[in-house]
Amino acid sequence: MTQNEAKIFLSAQRGKTELSWFRSFHSFNFGNFQDPSKEHIGKLRVFNDNTLAAGKGMKMQVEKPTEVLILPLVGGIEFKNSGGYHDFLEAGKLQVFSAEVGMEYEVLNPYENELINYLEIWVEKENTIVSSTTSITIDIEKQNELLPIFSSVQQNAFGYFGKYDGRAEGVYQVKNTGNCLYIFVIEGAFEIDNKLMEARDGLAIWNANEIEFEALSDNAMLLIFEIPA
Repeated sequence: MTQNEAKIFLSAQRGKTELSWFRSFHSFNFGNFQDPSKEHIGKLRVFNDNTLAAGKGMKMQVEKPTEVLILPLVGGIEFKNSGGYHDFLEAGKLQVFSAEVGMEYEVLNPYENELINYLEIWVEKENTIVSSTTSITIDIEKQNELLPIFSSVQQNAFGYFGKYDGRAEGVYQVKNTGNCLYIFVIEGAFEIDNKLMEARDGLAIWNANEIEFEALSDNAMLLIFEIPA
């Protein structure tokens, strides 16, 4: 069996930014967290796991043309951007914001007492882009199938979500030779490319044609991103 070049990003070894009302775990270097072993993977620049207190908001600005993906995991969020877009996102809904240089966006917790948890993902674009915002609904009840959630043909970048029963197996076929993969386990546990991966662990893989995986728990969920190296 061919051994693919790979690197594991363990949940417990992520960087952290913490305030009294906000906490962010960083899979890659971000802000004041800088570690030579946590460099971003290809054009996938940011992969943050954020928790925001009730009634609070977090504003961000991009310095390069960027595809910003916001995926609620617990609770719903309000999303605004400097292009005048405003929406409410529940679990199962993904916001894709194609941001030009200098554009801002804000994530707000609309609840009075509840925390919210969401993923914040940045895919850098090489060329100047026209700003746009798209909401994508994910069928989070569909089992044992990879569902497309993100596609940038110009960038050769793709994203998928999957929810699996225990012992269910899957295969991901790499679309473009030379691309790398980043696989993030949202919930549960998987064996991915012969490696044990648990909740909030990440796995980068290079020079692969296909990846096999098996869920080790019921309702295990993962994300797969294929991006230029």
